[in-house]
Amino acid sequence: MSQKLRISLLFAGLGLIFYVPFLGGVHLFDWDEINFAEMAREMILLEDYLRVYINFEPFWEKPPLFVWLQALSMKIFGINEFAARFPNAICGSLTLVVLYRIGCFLKGNRFGVLWALSYFGSILPFLYFKSGIIDPWFNLLIFSGLYFLILFYWKKKKVKSITLEKSKWFYFILSGLVLGLAILMKGPVAFLIISLVLGVCWIFEKFRFYINPLEYIVFAILCFSVSLVWLGIETFKNGPWFIQEFTTYQIRLLTTHDAGHKGFLGYHFVVLLIGVFPASIFAIRSFYKFPKSEQWFENDFHRWMKILFWVVLILFSLVQSKIVHYSSLCYFPMTFLAASVIEKILDGNLSFEKWMKGLFWFIGGVFVFLFLALPVVGKNIDLIKPLFSKDPFAMANLEAQIEWSYIDCLPGVFLLGLMIFFFKTFNKASKAKPFNLLFGGTGVFVMLSLIFIINNIEGYSQNAAIEFFKSKSKEDCYVMTFGYKSYAHLFYNKKRPPKNENHSKHSWLLGGEIDKTVYIAAKINRANELIKNPNLVELYRKNGFVFFQRNITEQQ
Repeated sequence: MSQKLRISLLFAGLGLIFYVPFLGGVHLFDWDEINFAEMAREMILLEDYLRVYINFEPFWEKPPLFVWLQALSMKIFGINEFAARFPNAICGSLTLVVLYRIGCFLKGNRFGVLWALSYFGSILPFLYFKSGIIDPWFNLLIFSGLYFLILFYWKKKKVKSITLEKSKWFYFILSGLVLGLAILMKGPVAFLIISLVLGVCWIFEKFRFYINPLEYIVFAILCFSVSLVWLGIETFKNGPWFIQEFTTYQIRLLTTHDAGHKGFLGYHFVVLLIGVFPASIFAIRSFYKFPKSEQWFENDFHRWMKILFWVVLILFSLVQSKIVHYSSLCYFPMTFLAASVIEKILDGNLSFEKWMKGLFWFIGGVFVFLFLALPVVGKNIDLIKPLFSKDPFAMANLEAQIEWSYIDCLPGVFLLGLMIFFFKTFNKASKAKPFNLLFGGTGVFVMLSLIFIINNIEGYSQNAAIEFFKSKSKEDCYVMTFGYKSYAHLFYNKKRPPKNENHSKHSWLLGGEIDKTVYIAAKINRANELIKNPNLVELYRKNGFVFFQRNITEQQ
């Protein structure tokens, strides 16, 4: 067995060991996780694998590829949290292998290991592979498509310092098809990102057509041909509704903010700096006075990664909706740049500068403090209640009966010990081992955080509502939320395909001639509107939620 194959299998195994366990250990989180899982559940119930549905009504916000993956997983493992998150665990394992192999191809085995480990051991990239959201697959496909397009460019340019065995058209066609899958995964923003990257690179090339207009047109046709196969069948069967509504939604998403998704201009910079710790610390150093390689293609790939980073960061900083995972494609160039800086440090071409160490300790210290403080605050919750005195929902959340233990401090203690150990071993010898231990250990820290902390956090936020929805799952009834957006009542109540066309109309459920019992979950700050409704009976209150019932007999 070759070294590359052996290490590839080790990374694949590492991904499976860390990403698969405990996938079903906590409920899916609103909105996105439950949204996608519910689409897959309804696809299975309706046995309609062409269309995407939410609340058993056609849904135009997302194409179907990720829903197909989740539906397949649910066919194997059942309709549950594990099945909803399993596709991303596989994506994580595959991503580590892809980064290792590309890194090996570009700079050798050591760099491949550093790149894959820096991705594995950064906080948000790790977390996303434990989630049920669409972005891990979407980002991998976009990055892979760009990588193959770069290889096409190098082959076309006849770069002699690198061996490319296939023809340039092989890489060109493969790039278009892979990006086509990305479009079918989430939408044409994949093509927009790559087009912007190509445009910026065109400027750096002093407006020389390294990819000529005809090639770009063919590339665009290749990209959209994949989704057009599905879209053509959908349009032929159901008309142009999806194209119209999806286009309107995409424009609205780029130009306005979703409710609750506002943010300041530097939102994604802060998210990436803190969320991609510790790789973010090293990545920053790559943006000034970075030593060039003797190989032209290495410098060129470095430039492509910088362009990709800035395009994604600027694009989604300008977009009105500010959601954490919008900038998650930046994880690929950031971890590449981090690995490049670490390689230069190991070779003695760069130093681990004081400001880097200071920033490392500051961000790492914030995580250590939070994970040490959480269990202490949890055991003395009254200490922080005055901070939320003006928010009745948050105050009621804090009433949740959560059993904290000082053993829950373990993730914070582990991270502190890891940081101390890293600096002690790094100071002794400039070898790759301390960095490998740092990123491997950070992955362990994230895993410990999920094991010891995440269930308690969910206990304060959504658990009371989800337990209510689950308690009604065996009853033939209607369940709705009032005053807040959620998909939890659909997934956890296991809503069946409805027979009454009014099933999703709030006005009918609250005041119409219903044909079965209605249950309503409302946040406490909106409950007064329902208390005034004579048709409703308040059942109970728990952790910020108020639950109501409307019986058929009460409408007589």
